Amino acid sequence: MGNVTSDVLSFEDLQRITGYQRRSDVERTLLEQGIRMFRGKAGPWTTIDLINRAGGVAPGRQDRYNADIL
Repeated sequence: MGNVTSDVLSFEDLQRITGYQRRSDVERTLLEQGIRMFRGKAGPWTTIDLINRAGGVAPGRQDRYNADIL
């Protein structure tokens, strides 16, 4: 990942994960999945913790996903 913090997923990460290239498609997919995102100059971004929350995993639990899933 090209991020300073490994818990942040950039637009490029999200494109790879979702399989979509267009910004609008990536944003729509995140919203449909209940994943909170932020709209930045370089495109939408989110965090691993926000993805875990959307999946019902509470912060601090051992079974949470981390950036290694990429």
